[in-house]
Amino acid sequence: MEVLTKHELRLRKREIIEKVRAGAVFIHPTDTIYGLGCSALNEKSVQEIRRLKNRPDSPFSVWIPSKDWIKDNCENSPAYGKWLNELPGPYTLITKLKEKEGLAPNIPNSKDNTVGVRMPDHWMQELVQELGVPIVTTSANKTGKEFMTSLENLDPEIKKEVNFIIYEGEKKARPSRLVNLADEKVTER
Repeated sequence: MEVLTKHELRLRKREIIEKVRAGAVFIHPTDTIYGLGCSALNEKSVQEIRRLKNRPDSPFSVWIPSKDWIKDNCENSPAYGKWLNELPGPYTLITKLKEKEGLAPNIPNSKDNTVGVRMPDHWMQELVQELGVPIVTTSANKTGKEFMTSLENLDPEIKKEVNFIIYEGEKKARPSRLVNLADEKVTER
């Protein structure tokens, strides 16, 4: 397992993008904490993240390449415009997908076809934008355990299973704020 800095990632961006497209499971920084990710189109890689987190069926959030992705793939809601204007930022917008083809079928909530959508205010947005497809972004920890904020508190089982880590030092933030746009009123958690 390889640990890459921001500088190393930029030098090897083409190679890393190809690894993600090929199914790599990796840890990445966000504007809040570290996330566990993969291409959100790769069902096998998503399943691997489910196994690593001990999270068999809860929906995952995705880091989107642009606001246009939301417009093209998610249903509009009354509060949609206001919250779309808050992006990029430390929010996860829970929204309904228009069609299931925009993501691997094991990402959205199977009951109501909702997904958490993120667009962090972070330099990694450049990589996701260049990749051109969403990546899974879920906290890099076993379900119910401490969030990864540094290499020192990375779960050893997760560490040995990921292909690489993009590391930028210790994080001091909390997970993103959830905003549910799927029901006709905004519910913040």
